[in-house]
Amino acid sequence: MTRLTQGVTPIGPRHQVTDSQENILITLDNRPALDVLYDDIGEILSRDLARAAGYIFAALSIPGSDTRDYLVRNLIGADTTQKVVGISELVVPGAELMFCRRDAAAAHDDMLRMLQELKQGLQAPPRGAVYYSCLGRGESLFGAKSAELKLISDVLGEFPLVGFFANGEISHDRLYGYTGVLTLFI
Repeated sequence: MTRLTQGVTPIGPRHQVTDSQENILITLDNRPALDVLYDDIGEILSRDLARAAGYIFAALSIPGSDTRDYLVRNLIGADTTQKVVGISELVVPGAELMFCRRDAAAAHDDMLRMLQELKQGLQAPPRGAVYYSCLGRGESLFGAKSAELKLISDVLGEFPLVGFFANGEISHDRLYGYTGVLTLFI
C-alpha cells in the first residue's frame, strides 16, 4: 500500500494558464501572471518577492486526478517589467495552476489523514515500510528529528520502518516535490 502526503497549502483559486513559453508563465486567466501571483500572495509579500522564496510555490493540477492532486514546483524568478513568472517545470497553455505556501500545520494534518486512510485499509500490522520525505519537510515542518517516522509509528504501531530524505519523491508514475511517500509491505 502506498500513499502520499503534501507539504503545502493552496493560497488562492486554481488558475488556467492562458499563455506560456516553456517554464515561463506569461498569463493566467488572461491576466499577466505576476499580477495574479501578487493577488494570491497579498500585499506584504508582493512588496518584496525575495521574502516569498522558499515559502510560495506553484502547484500544477494533475489532469484527470479524482483527488484534485497537484505537483508542487519552485518559483524560480519573476520579471516585473514583463510581468511574467518562471517556475521549475514546463507549462503548456490550458494547464491548471494554483499558488501555495509551505504550511507546517497543514502538512501535519495531511500526514495524519494519509496515515488514517492507510490504517483503515490494513487487515493486519504491516510487515515493514519505507518512508521518503522531501528535504523541504523534516525538521523545518515537523520540528524534532524523525518526527514524521514517530508519527507513523504512533498511528500505525511498531513495525520495521526505514526513512530517508529525497529531493523529488516518486509516487505511482509522477515526480512530486515537498511531499512524503509511505509504502507499507503487507
